[in-house]
Amino acid sequence: MTEANQTAPAPTTSNADALSVSSPDAAAPAAQTAPVAQEATANQAPQAADAAAAVGDKAPEAPKGAPEQYEFKPVEGRELDSETMSTFAEVAKELDLTQEAAQKILDRMAPQMAQRQQAQIEAIRSEWVEASKADSEFGGDKIAENLAVAKKALDQFGTPELRALLNESGLGNHPEIIRLMYRAGRSISEDTYVGRSAGTGGKPLPKSFADAATALYPNPS
Repeated sequence: MTEANQTAPAPTTSNADALSVSSPDAAAPAAQTAPVAQEATANQAPQAADAAAAVGDKAPEAPKGAPEQYEFKPVEGRELDSETMSTFAEVAKELDLTQEAAQKILDRMAPQMAQRQQAQIEAIRSEWVEASKADSEFGGDKIAENLAVAKKALDQFGTPELRALLNESGLGNHPEIIRLMYRAGRSISEDTYVGRSAGTGGKPLPKSFADAATALYPNPS
């Protein structure tokens, strides 16, 4: 009886043992979290390296704004006058244009500016020719003969350099230049080319203004 009543006490388990033995899956989330964190870290490392490389390989930014002083290159071998270039540089600086932008505008505009300038020069020269033809003192019907008188003065007093200047500038057709040489030619001698002909021992008279101008200002060889 006593032995029957003395039943061995049932073994007890601690809370710690119950958690560790009866719940084997409870530790699984912690075990799985470590590989995920490691994988995320591993993925972030190349991305950070790529970002650093991109920053290091980034090209330097182009200069912005106008330079301290523009240095323009000649356009198609044409040199614009210094006053025009100075004004252009001032405007470009006011607009805060870069060297490249200002040069691009100049490359586009310079040929047109040069053509316009040449057209204006030719127009002025044409006006001189017409004014000389209509001049009341040496022009009109006697223009060719009177140019021969002017040529006499140029032959006697002019130098090759003067002839070149009159040719290249077109000033040889200016009415006041012709007037000066015409009067000088008349003052040299009353025996001028005016009124002479080929049959009287004189030189043949020019037949037109163009012929007279060519005789007066021949192209230098």
